[in-house]
Amino acid sequence: MFAKAKLPVIIMLFLAGVINYLDRSALSIGAPFIQHDLTLTATQMGLVFSSFSIGYAIFNFIGGVASDKFGAKLTLFVAMIVWSLFSGAIALAVGFVSLIVIRIVFGMGEGPLSATISKMVNNWFPTDQRASVVGLTNSGTPLGGAISGPIVGFIAIAYSWKISFIMIMVIGLIWSVCWWLFVKDKPAKNPEKDAVVEAKTQPQVKLPLSFYLKQKTVLFTAFAFFSYNYILFFFLTWFPSYLVDARGVSVKAMSIITVIPWILGFIGLAAGGFVSDYVLKKCANKGVLFSRKVILVSCLFASAVCIGLAGLVTTTVSAVTLVALSVFFLYLTGAIYWAIIQDVVDQSKVGSVGGFMHFLANTAGIIGPALTGYLVDQSGTFTSAFLLAGGLAIFASLAVIRFVRPIIKPSNGLADKQSV
Repeated sequence: MFAKAKLPVIIMLFLAGVINYLDRSALSIGAPFIQHDLTLTATQMGLVFSSFSIGYAIFNFIGGVASDKFGAKLTLFVAMIVWSLFSGAIALAVGFVSLIVIRIVFGMGEGPLSATISKMVNNWFPTDQRASVVGLTNSGTPLGGAISGPIVGFIAIAYSWKISFIMIMVIGLIWSVCWWLFVKDKPAKNPEKDAVVEAKTQPQVKLPLSFYLKQKTVLFTAFAFFSYNYILFFFLTWFPSYLVDARGVSVKAMSIITVIPWILGFIGLAAGGFVSDYVLKKCANKGVLFSRKVILVSCLFASAVCIGLAGLVTTTVSAVTLVALSVFFLYLTGAIYWAIIQDVVDQSKVGSVGGFMHFLANTAGIIGPALTGYLVDQSGTFTSAFLLAGGLAIFASLAVIRFVRPIIKPSNGLADKQSV
């Protein structure tokens, strides 16, 4: 399906996603140990989880702009080195404040990843393959989350939670060297087929960044992505603690159980892009956005229902099953947000607009974990947190139906003066 020359790009971006979530999930897996060793309350642990997204969200946008200006290869190379070093630095934390600072800088390093993946895919692949490739490359992230449980959990039990963070730092640094040596920012020569497809999709007028940042399609795609991230960060940060504290699951068992939703998420994210591109080819007469919205609305709604019900069931098996299904449906939409941006934005602005969307979406990572910690401290249960995550995603899926539409591009070059 993909040209041989493009496979190194797919493989390296896939592995970057694996490392990204291996690093990111490590804190939630090690949280019971860290919370005990550093004497942190649930509210403080929620703030630690949220602190990651302060640096992460800001550098979603900055990283996207950097990928447009300096190239996705250099941007991701620097990002991987920074986040790997500060992932290892978690082992040096001595208390609440130091942990907060390290997590903020760690988040800054991880921030550019998704925008640079989107930019690299835009550089290397034609329109009718982009959702598939974005989904395939990003599917490394849930796989990283899946292996994080056994790796971090068992190393923490056998040795120390600090050792696990040092080991995953080394993995990231090795990837950085391979990325720099074996991957190019752009193909040396675009195949004729790609060139024809690109020529059909590029706008006649180069529109300024400000034009896109005001569009309802961009803003409400970002809102849907916000609800996606709210559920994802809830699962990513608090689900292990929920199993241990609310369900009485041992740390060893928790390390295995958390693999189940991640595996389903891997399948969903890898398949979602291919499903969207298939629908695009079958329903070409209805427009590109139709195929994207069908997947986004239906799967985000299904994810919302599952996560909401997970907070109401009474058994651990039911809760894990519903959370796993929620993650599966959620990840089916994972490539769609980026595909929408690539469908409606000038190639020279894909990194910046995608980064802006990702920035808005990841404010959920600042709000969600901290709010969850507060709700748990106040209510003593996770029920309200589950219901809030589900309700937000239902509202977002309905907003996509109403507001995500093709962008009408002006032909006079005065787009920066146009209103939404």
